[in-house]
Amino acid sequence: MQLRAAVVGTAHGLKGEVYVTVTTDRPQALAPGTTVHTSHSEYSTLTMRSLRAHKDRVLAGFEEISTREQAEDLRGTELMVDALDEDDAWYPHQLTGLEAVTLLGEHLGTVTGMQPGAAQDLIIVDADGREVLVPFVSALVPEVNVDEGTMTIDPIPGLFDDNYDMDGE
Repeated sequence: MQLRAAVVGTAHGLKGEVYVTVTTDRPQALAPGTTVHTSHSEYSTLTMRSLRAHKDRVLAGFEEISTREQAEDLRGTELMVDALDEDDAWYPHQLTGLEAVTLLGEHLGTVTGMQPGAAQDLIIVDADGREVLVPFVSALVPEVNVDEGTMTIDPIPGLFDDNYDMDGE
């Protein structure tokens, strides 16, 4: 399976470099020497020549692109890489649609997505029309079973229950 790693923006300079918006959390997938697949009609693959920071942005160069005109033609092109198969790592599209259940198997809702967070990602659960954000940490989400279509959540009091009183009354 191919996943989008970056999107090409505007050309920079005269030697074929372009600004890119990186959309992967694996920047090593765009390391120099790596071949990426593209959404471009003329260039189905490109070989990364360089990837560097420039004024709070990211610049990329490709072996096949050497002029500004070629670089300008790439604008909007998606750079695709192969998905990794890792233990205890999931892509958002794999989680969307999973049934959220308690440790006892009780239905909590349906996972509708994932939101990047400052400390950890947040799982978005539709709990009977109410959006609940669950920190994606093992203490609260001890099991994800994509094959069975479930995500087990061990919610802290008040996360799914609006009637929970913080004072314990």
